[in-house]
Amino acid sequence: MKVAESVSEVRTWVNQRRGEGRTIGLVPTMGFLHDGHLSLVKRAKAAGHAVVMSIFVNPLQFGPGEDYDRYPRDMARDRALAEGTGVDLLFTPSVEEMYPRALQVTLRVGDLANRLCGLSRPGHFDGVATVVAKLFHIVEPDEAFFGEKDYQQLRIIQTMVEDLNLPVKVIGCPTVREADGLAMSSRNRYLSPEERRRAAVLSRALFDAARRCREGTTRAAELVQSVTQQLSSAGLEVEYVSAVREEDLGQVDQIDEPCRLLAAVRVGDTRLIDNVALEAGKGMKHVAAYVDR
Repeated sequence: MKVAESVSEVRTWVNQRRGEGRTIGLVPTMGFLHDGHLSLVKRAKAAGHAVVMSIFVNPLQFGPGEDYDRYPRDMARDRALAEGTGVDLLFTPSVEEMYPRALQVTLRVGDLANRLCGLSRPGHFDGVATVVAKLFHIVEPDEAFFGEKDYQQLRIIQTMVEDLNLPVKVIGCPTVREADGLAMSSRNRYLSPEERRRAAVLSRALFDAARRCREGTTRAAELVQSVTQQLSSAGLEVEYVSAVREEDLGQVDQIDEPCRLLAAVRVGDTRLIDNVALEAGKGMKHVAAYVDR
């Protein structure tokens, strides 16, 4: 595995792989890797790509008072995990390499950012879109792989690619979960043992709602209310629970098209998000193994 810290190194390496007839798969991360990140690498490897993983804690997507300074970092551990999973090039730029001067031109996300996580994190998705666009231009991947756990982020990036005619295909990959269903996240390490136990209620409540939808409950308000009650009863601070169309994240009243049920909560000082697919009469995608837990 080659490790590159500069944009020029990445471009030279990518050009060499292109000269060999290889395609490029990109896995953007902020590091402190877990099995969710590594599943994206495996997906890219299975597609036959030379795999570039980026590790960059992007300051543009953190607001005042958020956890930029304490966001977990362990480059030695990440490097070993990346190499062991088959990453071909690990791109680990500094903030100065990515932003050598104050940016005069950034991206601004429209209505897709003005809901769900965007309501409590103003400017967050502008920062995400800007850094991902930079990574796409630096690496020029054929395909880029993102987890479905951050579903709003996934749809924003896919929409950015469509709107700006970027020559990359964005692949959404299933959420990887702990044995009790909790979605894997680098921020899970913030949780105390008691908070970790309560955090598992988030996925259980969403799974329960997806089961109810499969069994015939199609009123979005009823599903949202059920999930909200379960989360509140477990002592979780509910930021939002919302049933939305997969395509444009618009709120729905009835589950009669492909939809997602998304939720954000705070467990102590830690903010967690999760979601499940809703299809009336069809149950859940990707998480069937957890339905009856």
